Amino acid sequence: MTKFKNILITGASSGIGEALALHYAAIGAENIFICGRNADRLEQVAQRCSAKGVKVHTQILDVSDKNTVLNWINEANTQAPLNLVIANAGVATLQETPDNIYNTFNINVFGVLNTIHPTLDIYQNRKDDSPKAIAILSSIAGYHGLAACPSYSASKACVKAYGEALRAAYLKQNIQINVICPGFVKSRITDKNTCPMPFFMSAEKAADIIASRLERNVGLIAFPWPMRFATWALSIVPNCVSTYIYSKLPHKV
Repeated sequence: MTKFKNILITGASSGIGEALALHYAAIGAENIFICGRNADRLEQVAQRCSAKGVKVHTQILDVSDKNTVLNWINEANTQAPLNLVIANAGVATLQETPDNIYNTFNINVFGVLNTIHPTLDIYQNRKDDSPKAIAILSSIAGYHGLAACPSYSASKACVKAYGEALRAAYLKQNIQINVICPGFVKSRITDKNTCPMPFFMSAEKAADIIASRLERNVGLIAFPWPMRFATWALSIVPNCVSTYIYSKLPHKV
């Protein structure tokens, strides 16, 4: 069972978002609100969740559209007071063209801001003792700027730092904020990768790890641990050392 009864997930039409929706549908959630940009994939996820007995509410939207996201979250909260909002939607940059770079930041950074700030407003105005949690999808890539994916790693570093700061800022208001930093997980993003992907795992396994640690409110959910340790170590050594090491790693092609 889960303590989170009413859950909202962005980018839930595939990958970790889809796996989390299915996971919570199976362990006692009552309402799940999911969004995505592909109607067919989103409907398939909704049907699979509904088969587990949960009420599923879908919305086609782009998380970079601030007003649309604001209206959706407020409407969802009116239907069922939200307990957990997962800012999951994200994109890979692929080629580092100006258009792709701006799109990466619009989705991975501003899409997160568009999701979490309406939620914070809702939580701050709620006076009951029900769970009030936010989860922000960053990445192991957010521990250090990566030459293989400069824009992606920078966008994930941004939301990682912001989420960690918000966790402390809202602690006294009993708002639980967790930052999630997965390694390589099966998704439409990793499907396009051509570089080696050590410790590659299924989205279902990642969802199990994320959900169990959200229940415990651990703060920083980074896995698998060998990649977490390696990227953390590289983030604290002198820059000349980390730059040399990263320059020797395979890049995407």
